[in-house]
Amino acid sequence: MTDTKLAPSFVSTRLSIMMFVQFFIWGAWYLTVSLYMMENGMGDVRFYAYTAGPLGAIIAPFITGLIADRFFNTERVLAVLFLLAGAFMLLLPVVGGLEGTATSTSPDGKVLAEEVKWLGMTWDKGSLFNYVILAHMICYMPTLALTAGLSFAHLPTQENFPLIRMWGTIGWIVGGLVLSLFFIKKLADGTEIPGETQSVQFTLGGSAAIVLGLYCFTLPRTPAPKRGQPVNVRDLFFLDAWKEMKNISFLTFIVCSFLVCIPLAAYYASLQQQMYAMEMKNIAIWKNVGTWVEAAMMFMMPFFFRKLGIKLMILIGVAAWVLRYVLFAFGASQDLVSLVMLGILLHGICYDFFFVTGMVYVDKSTSKDIRGQAQGMLVFFTQGLGLFIGAMVTQELAGRAFGDIPSNTPASLEHWPKLWWPMAGMAGVILLIFAVAFHPKKEVDQAAASEGDVAEAAAEESAAP
Repeated sequence: MTDTKLAPSFVSTRLSIMMFVQFFIWGAWYLTVSLYMMENGMGDVRFYAYTAGPLGAIIAPFITGLIADRFFNTERVLAVLFLLAGAFMLLLPVVGGLEGTATSTSPDGKVLAEEVKWLGMTWDKGSLFNYVILAHMICYMPTLALTAGLSFAHLPTQENFPLIRMWGTIGWIVGGLVLSLFFIKKLADGTEIPGETQSVQFTLGGSAAIVLGLYCFTLPRTPAPKRGQPVNVRDLFFLDAWKEMKNISFLTFIVCSFLVCIPLAAYYASLQQQMYAMEMKNIAIWKNVGTWVEAAMMFMMPFFFRKLGIKLMILIGVAAWVLRYVLFAFGASQDLVSLVMLGILLHGICYDFFFVTGMVYVDKSTSKDIRGQAQGMLVFFTQGLGLFIGAMVTQELAGRAFGDIPSNTPASLEHWPKLWWPMAGMAGVILLIFAVAFHPKKEVDQAAASEGDVAEAAAEESAAP
């Protein structure tokens, strides 16, 4: 049985604190890690840092499904995972600070890769750094489902969850704000080094993870929800949900959801480098403006469902993806910051109209007995496989676009359209596929228009910042 001695309001406050710190950890470093890597001899492999989260998302169901759900109290599993995640995060400044021999440099002499000695072995510094990030994310990503599960176990109704989860979005935003505003280093010659290029981002995230790990030991007791039950292989590998692929609209949605995560990965991994090249200040703050809009849009989703319906909302969402990459391409100039900011502001429409609407579509188009599998399969193809392949594609396209020119310098600005135009084209093709092949049933559209269903979708989409 779960611990029900605490008053509901007190439980909500404690769960909100948990969500806030959980996403503070992620928000403190995720948008800016590539800037740090480029300034510390690891620019050649900066995009691979963005494969760690998707790999963690792919591995997470096996950690939760095989271990956490069956053998140990949820709050204790969370505590151990956060402590381990914090330890790995605090190791990143050590690895990033290693000095070695340059193995690759840009035409202007900037070190792009170097060989270092650590623990008696020779390493490529960037690869070692990414291994540590991967270790952190393997520990961190399972916590997204576990904190949601713990919250559901102690909240009176599921409809209360979006308000708890909203504190996670606030935590993500505050992580970027703190890094950008309070850790500007001033050198003797008056030069300012922004927090976004310093190792303090990992110290912030790692320290918060350690604190949260200790805090989790104090959370309400939450026994393993499937203690004593055998492992359900069908659920673990979505075996029943695969049958839904016979439905052309469902197949179209899953495939296009996977494909749209490729340009999404480019947004997460690359835009901050263009902003740095444009000599924008407080990058972590400005890039988070899209997250603020996304959070605000959530409250308007029931209205849009009633007025527009699922298909039109998804089409508008994908069209916004096309427009934002066009804006990034045209805005690659120090004089056109407004175009880039407009593209960032579109994040709310891009994300909520596509992913939250998609969660509702999957929920309403599948039967109750396989609904959980179908949602898990969607997360696997988007947050997992889609963003992983997206990071790899971004690495390849960026290599062709910039060559040996560092992508965070003013000299790179004329090359940025070579990255964004292919992304805009891909989103455009996805838009056409949706328009032609995606036809949700009328009853699915009608069922999705209720406010409670949007709240449920927000609960399901707990992995997104």
